[in-house]
Amino acid sequence: MTAVLLARLQFALAVGFHFFFPPLTFGLTLAILVLETINLRRGQQVAGRASAFLVRILGLVFVLGTATGITLEFSFGTNWSQYARFVGDVFGAPLAAEGVFAFFLESVFLGVLVFGRKRVSRRMYWWASFLVFFGAHLSGLWIIIANSWMQTPAGFTIEGGRAVLVDFWAAALNPSTLIRYVHTLAAGWVTGCLFVAGVAAHYLLKGRDQQEAALLLRVALPVFIAVSFAQVLLGHQHSVQVARTQPEKLAAFEALWEGQTQAPLALFGVPLTREQRTLFYVGIPGLLSWLVHGDADARIAGLADFPADERPPVLLPFLSYHVMIALGFLFVGLSIAGLILMARRRVHQTRWFLRFLVFAVPLPHLANQFGWIAAEVGRQPWVVYRVLRTEDAASVVVARGQIAFTLLIFAVLYALLFAVFVRVLLALIRKGPSGVVPASSAAGSVGEVADGDH
Repeated sequence: MTAVLLARLQFALAVGFHFFFPPLTFGLTLAILVLETINLRRGQQVAGRASAFLVRILGLVFVLGTATGITLEFSFGTNWSQYARFVGDVFGAPLAAEGVFAFFLESVFLGVLVFGRKRVSRRMYWWASFLVFFGAHLSGLWIIIANSWMQTPAGFTIEGGRAVLVDFWAAALNPSTLIRYVHTLAAGWVTGCLFVAGVAAHYLLKGRDQQEAALLLRVALPVFIAVSFAQVLLGHQHSVQVARTQPEKLAAFEALWEGQTQAPLALFGVPLTREQRTLFYVGIPGLLSWLVHGDADARIAGLADFPADERPPVLLPFLSYHVMIALGFLFVGLSIAGLILMARRRVHQTRWFLRFLVFAVPLPHLANQFGWIAAEVGRQPWVVYRVLRTEDAASVVVARGQIAFTLLIFAVLYALLFAVFVRVLLALIRKGPSGVVPASSAAGSVGEVADGDH
């Protein structure tokens, strides 16, 4: 195994583990903002208790997300020094902006959420929840800008063997930034809201914390349903963007070996790269051409249209892409069931549906991971698309054995961190909203007490 491949595995492990937390943060901050809005407008203690419960979980998620994110930035200087040297002037700007404009904003006001409920007015507490929500989503935007620039680079020139930024807005709003951000944001809302709905369903099944569970489900389930439907359209638009800006990636997603008109949409198969064929292939003729161009007779480029040394791997992007889509349609099916039950006012009484919500909590994380794998592996052999090859981006002085050793250390450390995270998370869920904030102590703030509106 080469040093470059080991460095890629180490970065994949680090970013994969880190990516468990940001999508959850998106959805949790949204749910907390909605609950605090209810608490502010109606003075409902149950909304305050439900929010306080989620704030504890958000604090845990934020700590792990921060700790695992820092290692990613260090890795650019250790295993990917050639990359940092070549694109540092461009790539460093959004990372710095993320820290200055978003991370500190989110950190400071998360402190208010965790420690300030009894120390600030209710209105100030609502603003804190909004700024944490805003900071988390702004942080995601800067990270997506950085990553999207690697997918569809723009606004730069090459001078002295380095990429130099010449147009900030062209770089920031490169052809894939907006659709990738909205697609990722929607995935985060699906992830966080299904987590909240699953936890609420668990309490309803157990017959405890009924008021808080009912409110949590009433807040989270409609968002999950709406965004699951929207994600189908967003995912489609993202795929159309990939077809236009990274056509060989789409060809890998679809295992399209030869360019053709009436290109089929692959539903299932096992691509064999060496033989350039797909076992057990099932596809719908013409549908891929129609989805991309609105014309079933339009031509879609195949892998053979590109030089052999510029083609991405096929098996992993193909499988990851299709598993992600399958999970997306599973969420649509769950949403349809939820809509029917909501219309009949039977959500709380339908135990099979509540059990499925609990079972489904990890599934959006799998969809996120597979989507990320498809995007990143499908970009190969480039680290910056058609600008810098991955093999040219790695550090030249870090030995293979050193990378392998640190990869092992990372794996052990992340396994321990994940075990601690799950244990603390389950302990918080066992306590529940009433255990985090007893009803007798109310969920108010200085302002709420002063207003006398318990």
